[in-house]
Amino acid sequence: MPHDEQNKNKLKVIQFDKDQNTLIESLQPQETFDDVGGMEDVKKKIQMSFILPLQNPEFFQAYGKEAGGSLLLYGPPGCGKTFLAKAIAGEINANFLHMELQAILSMYVGQSEHNLHDLFEKAREQKPCVLFIDELDALGGSRQNMRQHHERMLVNQLLVELDGLSSHNNGVYIIGATNTPWYLDPALRRPGRFNQLIFIPPPSEQERELILKLKLKDKPQAKLNLKKLAGKSQHFSGADLEQLVNDAIESALQRSLETGELQPLTDNDINHSLKGRKPTTLEWFSTAKNYATFSDVNRDYQHVLDYIKDNKIR
Repeated sequence: MPHDEQNKNKLKVIQFDKDQNTLIESLQPQETFDDVGGMEDVKKKIQMSFILPLQNPEFFQAYGKEAGGSLLLYGPPGCGKTFLAKAIAGEINANFLHMELQAILSMYVGQSEHNLHDLFEKAREQKPCVLFIDELDALGGSRQNMRQHHERMLVNQLLVELDGLSSHNNGVYIIGATNTPWYLDPALRRPGRFNQLIFIPPPSEQERELILKLKLKDKPQAKLNLKKLAGKSQHFSGADLEQLVNDAIESALQRSLETGELQPLTDNDINHSLKGRKPTTLEWFSTAKNYATFSDVNRDYQHVLDYIKDNKIR
């Protein structure tokens, strides 16, 4: 493959080195929406918010809308929020800056806010850039529940970076991810900040079959009925399915060690693993249902209630 073609299929990822207080740039294979199975409604929303303004700038400028913006991905853990954020960057051929809490926090007064500002400035220098803030609730939790002044100051700094007069975020795409959006500071949900919520549900049956196929690729295996296994793993997250495969592999390894011969994975191995596991998403849905039913005044989480009803989650 020619060198230029190779670069086309690469995505620049910028990581923060806290010890050196610098940013490290590296190249990784590019993910796009083609690599994201299903989630068609989610992709449509993201297309309108992030991708179409770049492809059709004249239409959006006529209505006073600029390229850039923010959205919040939420849902059960292990359902691919980080992967989806990378795919967005791949779709728009943008740099990808992954912000992690440990790279921001400092023991010195004011340094955490300084680190946060520096990270946003780097995103603005590298635009178009997707700035991905993982575990947003840990960084932008409700200030009413914070006892420490420096914690509140960090949330204040985040608000300033998102929409302050000196922010200049045109061309910067800010994506937050959280499992518990109801714990975020209300100011983060104000229009112009993270006012767009996108629910990332567990994979569908078809998607579970694909995930199992990918996780089992190149493993010694008998003919597996992945469609049937996918049907039995309802509500499992991608992370749950990965653990399911790991458990089945351990079972096959144990047989191999006992017999002295390589034993392929079978449906029985995976079925045995299924009996010992429940989907981790059910606990999340229980919490989300209570909040959406009794505390969601603006009906922001109606998608969760609809999903619970349609999928008969109790």
